[in-house]
Amino acid sequence: MGTGDHFQHITPFILMGLTNQPELQLPLFFLFLVNYTAIVVGNLSLMSLISLNSHLHTPMYFFLFNLSFIDFCYSFVFTPKMLVSFVSEKNIIPFTGCMTQLFFFCSFAHSESYVLTVMAYDHYVAICKPLLYKAIMLPRICCLLMFGSYLVGCSSAMVLTGLMLRLSFYNNNIIDHYMCDIFPVLRISFSNTYVNELVSTAVVGTAIILCSLIILVSYAMILFNIINMSSGKGWSKALGTCGSHIITVSFFYGSGLLAYVKPSSLETVGQGKFFSVFYTFWCPC
Repeated sequence: MGTGDHFQHITPFILMGLTNQPELQLPLFFLFLVNYTAIVVGNLSLMSLISLNSHLHTPMYFFLFNLSFIDFCYSFVFTPKMLVSFVSEKNIIPFTGCMTQLFFFCSFAHSESYVLTVMAYDHYVAICKPLLYKAIMLPRICCLLMFGSYLVGCSSAMVLTGLMLRLSFYNNNIIDHYMCDIFPVLRISFSNTYVNELVSTAVVGTAIILCSLIILVSYAMILFNIINMSSGKGWSKALGTCGSHIITVSFFYGSGLLAYVKPSSLETVGQGKFFSVFYTFWCPC
């Protein structure tokens, strides 16, 4: 049986959504609709401002433009489907649609992780090596860093989604989540998911450890540099440059770890959905 035939014989999945309490469906629909509108309008406005203002054509704003672009695309992957789940009896998604959602979710999530890392390095160079900044952060280097971030994100997503395609699901089609995330989909498979879990842990773990290490080292060097600054102006400039980035990184990695680094018991499934809301809906704001 070919891959195409395999897809045709898989029963469409049913996404259970964020909550099964009827009285919360409508309030949550409006809450996430407002948040989604804010994400779309906010990121589009920021990208337009950076594109149209020549004074903002600097490495820092180039990276910020790409971060906004990823967040803008990221929101389209699962938010429309989640909004439908609040107002429909059954939120059905076909197997191919589920795998497509999984691919783009993994791709954008990994890409964002590496873009945040690149931004931390950019802040380090700007604060610790200001005289060499223009020589180090050349346009060609910035483009290569962004291309590498997108390439690694896309490659990781291809590996994780490709492994998912080898699994069998039969009629076990109810996913206890609001989107097709890796571990909720693995829970309903009849196949041996050991390889998937091992590779997923390795890919996600490598990204978290590598990115966290670079970000921590960058900010340790920045902190050391700030301590040695004598002027209050230098302190305020450094904090202004890094403040919003530190908050974004803390939310993104903190909520991601709380959503995934946990026991795989039924009691923690709801907690995983709750924490995943933060890095899928609130971080892109």
